[in-house]
Amino acid sequence: MRFAIRGVMTVAIGAATLAAPAQAEWYEASSKHFIVYANDSAEAVRKQAEQLERFDGALRLISNLPDDASEASNKLTVYVVANDSAVQRLFGAGGKNIAGFYDGRASGSVAFTPGRGNRSEGGLDPQIVLFHEYAHHALLGHFALAYPRWYSEGFAEFMSTTRFDKDVFWIGAPAQHRAYTLLEGQGMSAEKLFATDRRKLSEAETSELYARGWLLTHLVTLDKARSAQFKEYLTLFNQGVPSVEAATKAFGDLKALNKEMNARLSASRIPAYKLGNDRLPKPDVSLRPLRPGERAMIALRMRSDRGVNRQTAQPILAEAMPIAAQYTDDPVVQGWLAEMALDARRYDVAETAADRALTLDPKSAQALVYKAQVRMRRASDAHATDPAVWKEARSWLLKANKLDNNDAYALMLYYSSFGMAHEVPTANAKAALRQAHMLVPQDEALGFAYGVQSLLDGKADEARTALRTLAYSPHAPVDNPAARLLAQIDAGKTGPAALAAAGGKKDDVTLD
Repeated sequence: MRFAIRGVMTVAIGAATLAAPAQAEWYEASSKHFIVYANDSAEAVRKQAEQLERFDGALRLISNLPDDASEASNKLTVYVVANDSAVQRLFGAGGKNIAGFYDGRASGSVAFTPGRGNRSEGGLDPQIVLFHEYAHHALLGHFALAYPRWYSEGFAEFMSTTRFDKDVFWIGAPAQHRAYTLLEGQGMSAEKLFATDRRKLSEAETSELYARGWLLTHLVTLDKARSAQFKEYLTLFNQGVPSVEAATKAFGDLKALNKEMNARLSASRIPAYKLGNDRLPKPDVSLRPLRPGERAMIALRMRSDRGVNRQTAQPILAEAMPIAAQYTDDPVVQGWLAEMALDARRYDVAETAADRALTLDPKSAQALVYKAQVRMRRASDAHATDPAVWKEARSWLLKANKLDNNDAYALMLYYSSFGMAHEVPTANAKAALRQAHMLVPQDEALGFAYGVQSLLDGKADEARTALRTLAYSPHAPVDNPAARLLAQIDAGKTGPAALAAAGGKKDDVTLD
């Protein structure tokens, strides 16, 4: 998800050094749901991680979302950089107005945010951006339901203004950063909000969606009667009833709803939840300074973890190799190098780095999955048909799974290996895919693969559940593959026939 107010990485890191406090150092803060990398004082980094954990607790409390122990295996990694200009450089093309961004994926969900107090002139408060993005992450984690576009963005905006005081915290404070659009904009009506899912929006309409989506979310969250109606609307929406029709059935007169929204906006006081901090779990954060090798590699790690292709991976690897050569005794550095080399298709470098990491730390999950991927890609490139070759490649994934059976990436890769081998996935492979999807429903490619596999297996209801979430993703095109496939299922087509009619093929279930 991208929060829109919306040189090379070494330049951004240089700026971070200039902006950081005198006692700044690169730290890793690890908690139940997060790993935070930041160049700041130890106290500041710890506080940021604790604040994120409190926010997670507040979000779950207000939304009645469960906190499964398996989430500790698939934490969100947060990279804190100098300012929103550094965020934009990391984002790359199309990031001119990006103030922070998030990518949910089985290989490790990531978020990039500017340091608090280091935003560019006129930029958004970084905490608002980060809270907005994490609200998306949490909402997408509830994979059983699809959410309409207005609520997906409205809920993220609603949660973004959460404020923590000494003994209490507030949820539902006014979205002051949307004040101009709310007060001076066109005032997108409730009916138009409900109709936004099936059409492309202009930039002005998108701003209205964020602002008015916040207003409607505020109403259906804090008003008891409207909250009950919203639950009915969401049930109908997930049954396939068009959004406007579902809203009319659940809320009644949409013009009256719109008047109620406007009345809330013009009121002298806007209600908010005020709750005691004792309602939240106490954050448990472990903090450590990065080792010399990690510090030398962190800028490259961020560029790599942002996401690359074969071409953009080459300069990162070229810079990383001489650094990693100095720190052959650091398993994390070698694990990072293995990933960078794999992305650049330098399998020799990737395997050597993975082997070094495993010698230093036999329990390095990162090294195990990249060792597996080297073997899988070599087998695929060689068009290997010997079952023993693929069994050996998968053995590294089984080792990773034995260390942590909730490692979503290892599970996803195990399933993917059958597609790479042009083999029919086994029951165990399909179970691995399902488990990976349950663990990280935020990964859209994973969700689509699960939807397609379910369809091919004759499980139309499971396919529909997975695909609806993707079809109504707020940043997906209206005519996205999941929406096309969902339409075929709703029209009564099943299995390969539905896939073919939607313009897909069986290979769509392959993940790499």
